[in-house]
Amino acid sequence: MSLQHFVSKEKGKRLDVFLLSSLPIFSRSHIKKLVSDGCVNVNGQTVSKAGTILKAGDVVEVDVKEPQKISTEAENIPLDIVYEDDDLLVVNKPQGLVVHPCTSTKNGTLVNALLFHIKNLSGINGQLRPGIVHRLDKDTSGLLVVAKNDFAHNSLAEQIKQKTAKREYLAVLEGNLKDDEGRIETFLKRDPKDRKKISVQKDGRLAVTTYKVLKRFEKCCFVQFVLATGRTHQIRVHAKYLNHAVVGDKLYGHEVKGLDGQLLHAFRLTFVHPRTNKILTFECQPPKYFQDFLKKQKEIAE
Repeated sequence: MSLQHFVSKEKGKRLDVFLLSSLPIFSRSHIKKLVSDGCVNVNGQTVSKAGTILKAGDVVEVDVKEPQKISTEAENIPLDIVYEDDDLLVVNKPQGLVVHPCTSTKNGTLVNALLFHIKNLSGINGQLRPGIVHRLDKDTSGLLVVAKNDFAHNSLAEQIKQKTAKREYLAVLEGNLKDDEGRIETFLKRDPKDRKKISVQKDGRLAVTTYKVLKRFEKCCFVQFVLATGRTHQIRVHAKYLNHAVVGDKLYGHEVKGLDGQLLHAFRLTFVHPRTNKILTFECQPPKYFQDFLKKQKEIAE
């Protein structure tokens, strides 16, 4: 632990606001977590509320947890790096690659590859998820931003939380949607009957997705999705909720011969660079199997 000392020079300021200005490397959500974890003292007493009002002369102490030592093994797995600088990198993840180690997958993940190719990664997410700000399902391809340090990680995580970062996807859905565009707003939670699935439940977490049909075919449609929130399996569950599952989705739809997973691709990613404050937008086209499927649908239509 690294103990940080600060003295309030004015009265009436909220504790979390004071710490945000004193520890600019941290996001508001990370500050609140430090408080809720009992890592913040005011005048020698542990406080539990981020909204605690300070008085002039109050002494604030913060125990900042040092990043855990990364023990995950580095593996020489090829990476498609779209962009890289001293703070972050953007990678194009292929279908079939798990983002980080978990109970069922110990090796062969994106994190294992990152540890081989990248010298430094943020340590906020601990040993199993260094650098990982957001994730994609194993069988979803496309763009991911990875943080090289905690400063970048906090900024990027806050942008995703505040919905200022924009994540856009392309998908092929079974059948044809009734409307050309729309907004899906539900509450999602782990399915009590099948723990592998997420389902719409009244007591779940808010999930919002917008969509636009780009092309209609006889038995499917090509759709663009934009995430307003980032829940687990969100697009896949919302597609199923509309009764038009993502083509090739073995969990929520139907297995398709010749496909190894769902036709879902994170094709565009927009965010503000944590250090330069410049708006960055990255795009990558869907993989060949995705484009071949669309080409086949066009040929059938002709």
